[in-house]
Amino acid sequence: MESETSGRTTAIVAYLTMIGALIAITMNAEPKHEFARFHTRQAFGLHLFFLGFAIFLSQWFNEYAWYGLYISYIVLWGYGFIGALQNKKLSVPLLGSYFQKWFTFIN
Repeated sequence: MESETSGRTTAIVAYLTMIGALIAITMNAEPKHEFARFHTRQAFGLHLFFLGFAIFLSQWFNEYAWYGLYISYIVLWGYGFIGALQNKKLSVPLLGSYFQKWFTFIN
């Protein structure tokens, strides 16, 4: 029971900003939880996706592109966060499977 709770806590922390994802990586270093690892990869990928596109859009300003970026980020983030709250390993649509492949360094 305690192991399940700490894995869930780590998964939730991962969705709280990019710093939260980095903290979750260190939280899951010693007692490794598969559930926490899954959600840490998802959250890290979402935050990196958002920051990368935000840097790109800062050079090429288009108001509607910013709206699209924020809406997609909020929807995907909410989907992943709700999955972490419900103890479900739901991959975020479109990108989730790629995040699991790309971020294998997150153990």
